Amino acid sequence: LLLLQVLASCLWLGHSEVGTSFANCPQFFYKETFPNDVLQPQNPAWICQCYSNTYQFATLYDQDRRIPVYSAYIYQPESGTRPDPGWFVEPQLIDTNDLKEMEKESYLIEHYNFTIDQIKQSQAVLEDYENLIDLDRAHLNPSGHQDRRESKTATFTLTNIVPMDNSLYIGHWNSYQFTTMQEKSKGCTTTYIITGAVPGNTEAVKGRVNRPSYIWSAACCLVNTQPRKAWGAIAENDNNKIKNLSLGELEATLTEIYGGRTVSLFNNSCPRQ
Repeated sequence: LLLLQVLASCLWLGHSEVGTSFANCPQFFYKETFPNDVLQPQNPAWICQCYSNTYQFATLYDQDRRIPVYSAYIYQPESGTRPDPGWFVEPQLIDTNDLKEMEKESYLIEHYNFTIDQIKQSQAVLEDYENLIDLDRAHLNPSGHQDRRESKTATFTLTNIVPMDNSLYIGHWNSYQFTTMQEKSKGCTTTYIITGAVPGNTEAVKGRVNRPSYIWSAACCLVNTQPRKAWGAIAENDNNKIKNLSLGELEATLTEIYGGRTVSLFNNSCPRQ
C-alpha cells in the first residue's frame, strides 16, 4: 500500500501540483501530518515534486528567497551510479499553465516559449549557481536516499537545492546523510525524513538566492507501523560542524531560531526524546 501511495500518478488528479497545501502528496509525511506554519515563508509554494508521471517527494518552496524551506520524503537508500540528468526547474512556478512535471530550462524556452526572465521571477535558475565561491549546490533530498533511477533523477531540481558551505557539504553533513542515517535507520521498516533550511541574512549569488543560516534534518522511524524512534541534526551554514539531536531538541532549537514560535515537524506520536 505504501509503495502504491508513493508511486501515485501526478496526472490523474488533473490539476496543478503546486498549490496551497500538500493535499495531492501527503504520503511523504507520517500520518499525513505536515510541519506547522511557523516555517512557512511569506510567498510559499507547496510542490508535489513530479517526475516520470509519478510523485517523488514534497517541497515547501520560498519563492522570494528562491530556496526550499524543506523537502519531505521516505528514506529508501540504494547504492548505484549517481545520475547526471542536468538540472530541472518547476514550470508551475512561472505562470498559470498545465505543465505537471519538472522540466529543463532549455526545454521550456524552446518548446513552450517561456523566457529565462519569466523562469527567474519565482525560482532559482542554473546561472544562479554558477561560479559559487566556498559554496556548493546541496540537495535537501539527496539522490543517494532514493532507490529508483526516476526518484534519484527527480532530486536534481533547483527547487530542492540550497547553497551550502563547501566544507560542511563535503564534511560532516555528507557524513550525516550517508553514514549516520544508515546507522540510525537500521531496523526501521519505514523512515520519514524532513530536511530543511533556515533563511539567512545574505544572498549567495547576485542578490537572488538566499544563503541559509542553518541546515537541519529530522527523521521518524517506524517498525512495522509504529513509530519507535526519531532524531535530528542541525548545522550552521558557515563551517564544518553538526549537532546530532533528539527530535524534541531539534524542534526546540528551531523554535528558538524562529523567535520563540513553537516548531512542530512530525505527528505527535513520533518520539521527542
